[in-house]
Amino acid sequence: MRMPQLDEESGILTVSKLNEQIRTLLEGHFPFIWVRGEISNFRVPSSGHFYFTLKDEQSQIHAVFFRGQNRFLNYRPEAGMQVICQARLSVYEPRGEYQIIVEVMEPLGAGSLQLAFEALKKRLLAEGLFDPARKKPMPLCPRNVCIATSRSGAAVRDILKVFERSPYPLSVSLFPVAVQGAGAKFEIVEAIEAANVLADKMGWDLLIVGRGGGSLEDLWAFNEEIVARAIAGSALPVVSAVGHEIDYTISDMVADMRCPTPTAAAEWVVGRLEGFDRDLCRCRERMAQILLARLESLGTKVKYLTQRIARPQRRVESLKLTVDDRVARLCLALTRKLETCRTGYAHLRNRLVYLNPEAHIGRCHSELDRQVRALTLGFRRVLDHRGVKLQQSLGRLDALSPLAVLSRGYAIAYAASGDRVIRSYRETSPGERIAVRLFEGRIDCEVLAAEGPKEQ
Repeated sequence: MRMPQLDEESGILTVSKLNEQIRTLLEGHFPFIWVRGEISNFRVPSSGHFYFTLKDEQSQIHAVFFRGQNRFLNYRPEAGMQVICQARLSVYEPRGEYQIIVEVMEPLGAGSLQLAFEALKKRLLAEGLFDPARKKPMPLCPRNVCIATSRSGAAVRDILKVFERSPYPLSVSLFPVAVQGAGAKFEIVEAIEAANVLADKMGWDLLIVGRGGGSLEDLWAFNEEIVARAIAGSALPVVSAVGHEIDYTISDMVADMRCPTPTAAAEWVVGRLEGFDRDLCRCRERMAQILLARLESLGTKVKYLTQRIARPQRRVESLKLTVDDRVARLCLALTRKLETCRTGYAHLRNRLVYLNPEAHIGRCHSELDRQVRALTLGFRRVLDHRGVKLQQSLGRLDALSPLAVLSRGYAIAYAASGDRVIRSYRETSPGERIAVRLFEGRIDCEVLAAEGPKEQ
């Protein structure tokens, strides 16, 4: 075993140097190892690396699965999953922690393909791609069919055998694709997209996508997400016919209809045509019965009318007499109506003469002049009466005015400030200045003495 190198000067290792030598020692003695354990504390930061702890009943170890390697996984690791990891042992020097760097991870128990199948199924179910409400209805009479499958596979031979036995005219177009292998999913998607582009031009009614039976690995192209989304996005109705009856793929779940085998898909098309032909025959027979019943009913009516009009000439003569009678009655009624109108016209003309608008307007003008004169006279009378009352009120008001009293020689004494009237000698004192209001002007005075009235 190689011993750690000591510092040449002091003989003491730094922590960084120690961790570096430990990492070199561990990576040199454990280049690649296989480790089995349970995933715990699983987390995925924005970098895309997987960080987790691998543990058993007695111990645990930190692990990292870098993005460059984990992107090849076809399932999503979760906490509690038992896995086998091919890894190399290393030390994370900044913290002095030893860990394993995972290169390959395989689940224990269920295989990785089954885990990927369940994970994709769960995600597409949550998105609603399996919802029956979004699936397109199947055509009533699918006479023009296109197929996406292997050119040399058993599926296309089984479908064509069923179509060849069919008594109904069928047009079949084939999109040859690989149905297994790494590039199969891309060829299937391209075939679905091409069928949608050419559907209107070629007049295809539906697209059958499928292959014969095989293992989960053989059928895996029909479990790919891009194939499922291509089927879900197809405007052309898609029938999924993959494997045997026990096989169930993501394509079966997302397609507009699932048939357990390619042969069953072809038999469904033939059965659909047979049902359409049977319904058409039934409708044709029903239409013939209705037409016969209608013709019999019309024949009966014609026979009845023929019996009623045995002699058409007599019927025409009777109608002529009826027409002449109606014309005579109409002329008499018109004459009476004209007489009534003439009488009414004369009556209205007489009334119009009596109710001449010019005479009526003249009478209205005369009445208006009379009313104006009466109103003017009444107004003058009221004004004269009100003027007399006004003069009387002015005389009484003048008689009661304080100025009239002052004109007779009386005066009013005010305090010098002019804000109050002096009514008693007690309100003044000798030497105080007062103002006296006369009829004409005022006098400023000084009180020499203030005496009350003398008793008699």
